[in-house]
Amino acid sequence: MTESGGEFDVVIIGAGAAGLSAAKHLASTGHTIKIVEARTRAGGRAHTMPTEFGFAVDLGCEWLHSADINPWVPIARQLGFTIDETLPDWGRRIAWIKGDAAQREWQTAMEAFYARLDRAADAPDDQPASNLLEPNGKWNALLGAISNWANGAEIDKVSVRDYGRYDPTYVNWRVREGYGALIGRYGEGLPVAFDTRVERIEHDGPDVRVVTDRGTLSARAVIVTLPTTVIAEERVKFLPALPTKVAAAAGLPLGVVNKLFLRLDETGARALARETDRHLVGALDRVKTGSYQIRPHGWPMIAGFYGGTLSVELERGGIDAFTAFAIEELVGLFGSDIKTHLSPIASSSWGLDPCARGSYSMALPGHADDRMTLTAPVDGRLFFAGEACSIAHFGTAHGAYLSGEEAARAAASALTPSPGRTGAAWRGAPQIPAGT
Repeated sequence: MTESGGEFDVVIIGAGAAGLSAAKHLASTGHTIKIVEARTRAGGRAHTMPTEFGFAVDLGCEWLHSADINPWVPIARQLGFTIDETLPDWGRRIAWIKGDAAQREWQTAMEAFYARLDRAADAPDDQPASNLLEPNGKWNALLGAISNWANGAEIDKVSVRDYGRYDPTYVNWRVREGYGALIGRYGEGLPVAFDTRVERIEHDGPDVRVVTDRGTLSARAVIVTLPTTVIAEERVKFLPALPTKVAAAAGLPLGVVNKLFLRLDETGARALARETDRHLVGALDRVKTGSYQIRPHGWPMIAGFYGGTLSVELERGGIDAFTAFAIEELVGLFGSDIKTHLSPIASSSWGLDPCARGSYSMALPGHADDRMTLTAPVDGRLFFAGEACSIAHFGTAHGAYLSGEEAARAAASALTPSPGRTGAAWRGAPQIPAGT
């Protein structure tokens, strides 16, 4: 941490994908910057954990969604990371369990649901996505489970209008070394004050003062990339208060999704060799179920994915609760012998993480427009960024990146570089091109 009174053109709060993107852009335009991060690492909700088995696992974001337009793809290639372009087989999950006829029936029901959703998204009034389920529909439980995985929340809590604005390309790739590792590498060399918690942002004077538990910084502008939970709970205070921002953040809570990684012993890995990179659903008749990826990248592992209330309940019990639930579902898929070949590696608990309190944002019914409200600058000095500020790519690391870049451009246009400022200036390496 710099000494109290250090002055900068821009202070950026948060060293996740949005904050790092904003910092790189501002550094390339000659502005003096400082990033303040409460964690002891960069990446935010992107976090890769090494294992003793020769591969790493992503406890946070993993998929390069919309990879054909995702700026992290060219960044990964420039930094020497390995892109696995194997597309997920999410669309075949029913066929693997119930056969092709059931797969066609599911596909018809799913397409009809999303067609209703698209039409409703353009209607004058917003509504919960659950209103568009077919009454007593055979596939309603699976549609609800998908909402839990995609939004981290039950389908009755999700805004139709917000859901309809999400705009994916359906090209999904992965980083073999880990998405979190990629984002962390991208941020190397940036001036980050780690383990530093922001207490309040005072924006009533000639400069903005960022008061932390380790000192106070002064800036001509501030970019806030905090999760919506932190803003809504006012764990960082704005002086003067910004009730409109707080209300908008409350309308965009973070849903909770978590992961479990189970190691397959040699016998189990050999038995499931033909299932490599296959996705399966734990159960088709209930919303509280997991999605399982068998042997991702060919590794001797099964990755489980859980969302919504189920995820909240399991994370309270830690890795033992996740493991017990997963093994019960995997026994239903592969038979009782599978449990003798599995052992836990790691699990996440994003809902309990004090810096996040959730995984990614979803708009409550009637609150889709809160994304625009949250993003709007304040007095040309406070700018907001993060996945929750992305209209079409919320919930993703590339949405966060693009939002951070946009906030940086807005801040830069409001300022001119001031080489004579007293803060520890950092002008760093050129920005890595974002590509498409």
